[in-house]
Amino acid sequence: MSEWEAIGKSDEWYTPKYIFDALNCCFDLDVAAPNDGPRHVPCFRWFSSNALDLDWEGFVWMNPPFGGRNAIDPWLKKFFEHGKGIALVPDRTSAPWFQNNAKKASAILFLAPKVKFERPDGRIGKSPGSGTALFAAGNNGANVLRQATKLGLLVENVEP
Repeated sequence: MSEWEAIGKSDEWYTPKYIFDALNCCFDLDVAAPNDGPRHVPCFRWFSSNALDLDWEGFVWMNPPFGGRNAIDPWLKKFFEHGKGIALVPDRTSAPWFQNNAKKASAILFLAPKVKFERPDGRIGKSPGSGTALFAAGNNGANVLRQATKLGLLVENVEP
């Protein structure tokens, strides 16, 4: 487990601005924003707490708490049930949660090089132990990832 995934460490690691510049879209909702609101995420609304208990609307951005083993599962369950958006996940391709959810994605963009996330104070973190992937849910999400292939390798799902 990497430093930024270690249980007991902060889940406050923010997606760098260059990711959103490459995605070149606006989200209706950031479902896992910091308490002071989104950092770099172009969106109209956000949830900073209780997102799994609230109704999600529109095209969503999700960089959920990575937490411990399988902590991301409830977030991905809700994300794919919602069916519209882009989710940032660690690319743990052999993990059961990754395998199960990758089958639901309309497209997956494996980011390269490894993403160095931002700390709450703005400092850039160290290179994580694993890479990062973006899961798309729905046609709009897949279209956004198709336009952002400069970020990495795009894989489209034949039967999402």
